[in-house]
Amino acid sequence: GEIIGNTLPRKLPLAGVLLIAFMLGVGVTFAEPAIGALQVAGSIVDPEKAPYLFTLLNDRSGTTVLLVGLGVGLAAVLGTVRFLRGWSLKPLIFFSVAPTLALSVVAFMDPELSKIVGLAWDCGAVTTGPVTVPLVLALGIGVAAAAGKGADSSLSGFGIVTLASVFPILGVLLLSFYTAYTVPTDVIIAKAAEIKASAALVSSQPQWHEVTPWTEVILGVRAIVPLVIFLAFVLLVVLRERMKNASITYYGIFLAVAGMCIFNVGLTYGLAKLGDQSGGLIAGAFTAITAVEASPLYSVTVGVGIAALFAWVLGLGATLAEPALNALGMTVQNLTNGAFKKSMLMGAVSFGVATGIMLGVLKLIFDFHIMYILVPGYTLGLILTLLSTEEFVNVGWDSAGVTTGPVTVPLVLAMGLGFGNALGSTEGFGILAAASICPIVAVLTLGIYVQFKVKREERKTAKELAQPNNLKGELGS
Repeated sequence: GEIIGNTLPRKLPLAGVLLIAFMLGVGVTFAEPAIGALQVAGSIVDPEKAPYLFTLLNDRSGTTVLLVGLGVGLAAVLGTVRFLRGWSLKPLIFFSVAPTLALSVVAFMDPELSKIVGLAWDCGAVTTGPVTVPLVLALGIGVAAAAGKGADSSLSGFGIVTLASVFPILGVLLLSFYTAYTVPTDVIIAKAAEIKASAALVSSQPQWHEVTPWTEVILGVRAIVPLVIFLAFVLLVVLRERMKNASITYYGIFLAVAGMCIFNVGLTYGLAKLGDQSGGLIAGAFTAITAVEASPLYSVTVGVGIAALFAWVLGLGATLAEPALNALGMTVQNLTNGAFKKSMLMGAVSFGVATGIMLGVLKLIFDFHIMYILVPGYTLGLILTLLSTEEFVNVGWDSAGVTTGPVTVPLVLAMGLGFGNALGSTEGFGILAAASICPIVAVLTLGIYVQFKVKREERKTAKELAQPNNLKGELGS
């Protein structure tokens, strides 16, 4: 990615660079393992309770993923232009988040479309995973370095993850409006009944490629190989460059494919099942469910408290396990010359994600809409953005994308859906959306505190330096 990013501006005009960035952004979305987790979630949705949500995750699942990909592609283009032009991230955040929030409010007003809002905002968290972030960042940093912009800046690469989170939300919301105007709900329900009836007639014996681990191996190969072929085509044919350290690169690609296959198997056997089972059973703490004998195990107050604490600890543990968070912490510590310590950032982000997941679970328990978390959360985030410096805005908004990675997304998504099913909710989406805004608010708040602390130290130092001069003046007189 970085080699291509370095070479593109020298070999192609700006339009060619942006086209490659766009195609790469779309391609990496299809390679994201968590996108598959979203599509699997579609089979759980009841078409009679949430017809448009069912359509977006079943009949139009391909279109949904394509629009998410187009959003990431557009973000890659805008991020690349931002690197080249040296634009501030603040106006881009306002011009992307404000219309997305406005569309969400309009969807919230419609009783059927309101059920899609949680999915749309969850798509923003799903896209910024282990494939998208490194590749798109590498391309952007390479382009910036080749253009002589940001090559020596520690902020190079920041901001693009934020845009890659927001634009897919906008795409899914627009698709939901189009679906609502073109497909009546009774048609969706009738079609879902037909599919269910035909599925019952088909033999229950699955094909070899539909069984674990072969399904996961195929998905792993399908995720990485087309992307590698595209990158190799751009490097060797379009740019006519030789691959440096080819043997090491091939070895790295082999490890990436093998790693993705093993990761997918682990996802199926481990994280997804663990999240689904724990989410399905924790509801037994405060309500009667068939899976837990003698439920509810506690009174409503105690049971809800246990469920909220479980969600908070899960969020904290999953975030601290994210490999990208440690790297972000080191970058920020270097960026602020030690004023914003790595431990402070990791603590703020982990606390934010944990609080967000807890709020998402409480949303399912008390059955209130995700907009009651998103509107105040993002409004506060935008106000804090105005008050913060460019450095902390870049770090704060990117921290959400870094944390909702390969560990958190499948675990939280499965837990939310399992929890929602146990409670009989229409949908279990929205937890990831809440887990995205809370770390932004936490990091920006801490950033403002660090700014205040640094300025106070500077004033104190200036005062101390001025005192000997005053003393000298008094002695002289």
